[in-house]
Amino acid sequence: MAFFDQLVSRTIMYVPGPIVGFFAKKYIAGTHLEDAFNETKKLNAQGIMGTIDVLGEFISTKDEALRFKSQAVKILESIDKEELDANISIKPTQMGMKLDREFGLANIREILDRAWELGNSVRIDMEDISCTDDTLSYYTRLRQEYSGHVGTVLQSYLRRTLRDVRNMADGPLNIRLCKGIYNEPRRHAYKHPDVVNKNYVHSLKELFEAGAYVGIATHDSRLVYDACRLIEDYGLGQKDYEFQTLLGVDEELRNILVSQGHRLRVYIPFGVSWLPYAKRRLKENPDIARQALKQMVRPKGNA
Repeated sequence: MAFFDQLVSRTIMYVPGPIVGFFAKKYIAGTHLEDAFNETKKLNAQGIMGTIDVLGEFISTKDEALRFKSQAVKILESIDKEELDANISIKPTQMGMKLDREFGLANIREILDRAWELGNSVRIDMEDISCTDDTLSYYTRLRQEYSGHVGTVLQSYLRRTLRDVRNMADGPLNIRLCKGIYNEPRRHAYKHPDVVNKNYVHSLKELFEAGAYVGIATHDSRLVYDACRLIEDYGLGQKDYEFQTLLGVDEELRNILVSQGHRLRVYIPFGVSWLPYAKRRLKENPDIARQALKQMVRPKGNA
């Protein structure tokens, strides 16, 4: 298995799109908003919340950013109309952050204005290390004005994360805490999995101490165990946190968490720009490719 994982990690970025699509289809709701809504409805019926994400990042024109902004507003309005238990996640580079920081911020403000009106919320996603400072700057500028309606993301594989938690502890915090998925240089990121996990637990503890609402985003059973112990230690109520998982990943763990009374939200990506996302997810979790291969070679009689 270790050899297979290394093979996927080293080659996935060069694999043709149709092949990646076969392996990664469980990760992606589809190419249309209707696909994302269908997945959301299925999850809501199981008592699970959703966060809907339009795939696509690092756009090159302001017109593209304006289209992504309009689409985000439409999704919020459609969630309200359909009475879904879901919010949205947006990427700052979709909104034009790399083209013009104030332009990107203005686009996010418009989305947040509509989320506020509809009683919904927006997660400002984290992208690669070149975006971290500006993304956290956006969040700290918006969190007082839109308290309860905006959150962002921290990644435990980054060496800076504990410092970021402490720097932001003077205001309201709504954080999705994940391990991180981009391939960052060692000077920025821890490379040993055990260290990443230790930093995750340490960061989660400091977030709880700061009174943060945390989306505990992980499929790692060890981290889930540590998180549950911290939830008990801090005496948190059901509405003080949530667990978060990816669409199509470890549904058994997802069901266990729900059965134990934890709130859980599933990340539901959709859109035509699915390929870069799918490749990163396969690189992070080669087990998806392994399971798909088993389905391909399994005799029909065992289906």
